[in-house]
Amino acid sequence: MKNAMLAVVATAFLALSSHPAFAEAHEDTAPGWSLAIHGGAGTLDPDAMTPERRAQYEAGLQEALDAGRAILASGGSAMDAVKAAIVPLEDNPLFNAGRGAVFTWDGVNELDASIMDGRDRSAGAVTGVTTIKNPILLADAVRTESPHVFLMGEGAEEFALEQGYEVTPPEWFATETRRQSLERMKAEEMSALDVDTKFGTVGAVALDQDGNMAAGTSTGGMTGKRWGRIGDAPVIGAGTYADNRSCAVSATGWGEYFIRVGVAQEICTRLRFTHMLAPQVVLEKVASEEKPVEVLVQEISQGIADAVMAEVRELGGDGGVIVVTPEGHALYSFNTSGMYRGRVTSAGVNEVAIFGGDVSASDTPDH
Repeated sequence: MKNAMLAVVATAFLALSSHPAFAEAHEDTAPGWSLAIHGGAGTLDPDAMTPERRAQYEAGLQEALDAGRAILASGGSAMDAVKAAIVPLEDNPLFNAGRGAVFTWDGVNELDASIMDGRDRSAGAVTGVTTIKNPILLADAVRTESPHVFLMGEGAEEFALEQGYEVTPPEWFATETRRQSLERMKAEEMSALDVDTKFGTVGAVALDQDGNMAAGTSTGGMTGKRWGRIGDAPVIGAGTYADNRSCAVSATGWGEYFIRVGVAQEICTRLRFTHMLAPQVVLEKVASEEKPVEVLVQEISQGIADAVMAEVRELGGDGGVIVVTPEGHALYSFNTSGMYRGRVTSAGVNEVAIFGGDVSASDTPDH
């Protein structure tokens, strides 16, 4: 029944989006922008987090939001906003990306990142780098300064040196908390899922005043990862995707399942075809809903993100996504007890949240 209702609402939205009344209602609206970020999703327990620790996480999320907001509010690009938001998260040892990244089985901090521009679907990604302070910036250099999309390990670092990036020593990335996690995993013969209750990844998605979207994701992977394991974060289409025709997505979670579903592109593709395929004959149905167009549009987008995350859950995977749409909706969807997240929009929304019961984009319309 729920899926049938979502299909009706989606069809209604498509008809509305091309209807003259919809266009007229938005003609005089000033160009809007929006930004959403995440810092990982997982089994988070409010009772296990002290007020001081929570305040630290919230401050870190707000710092990232403020950095991205400064770009977007001044008319800057979605791409620049995504990078500006992710860099402080990579530099913050609370998050598993850049500084504070988890250790591999061999005691190394290996970093992955990807970024994508919705204007032309250009993309860049790196995996297995160990000397790059901000992998998200190197991923963007792959996008703009190389003929490739994805570079790995030593080759990626050689490219970084040619581009003028400094070599960052391993002490910058290593933290005692992450080292203890690896030691506990080995001593107690635990899995990465047991030792890490949170899938550590950071990401950002943005819509700028020109209507362009971008997405970026950065991670240290999973504690104790072996054999050159690569998760979804650096994989375009799984952990990161942006397309001006549909949306921008950044994911966090059990990467193997996000790769199998192709989560980021799957969400964008479903939204794009939703925009393309509905007939006009459902306008009467839309009118009967007695909801503002903006609310219907948000419900459709949220429903699509939730449906894809439900598919991940059905396969056995956990995690979440952040999404921005061409209409400026900044959304979250996660199938875990919590996700470090935040959003800010030109409509005046500014919020950060951690646990499932906190205020989220699916609870509060942003228009």
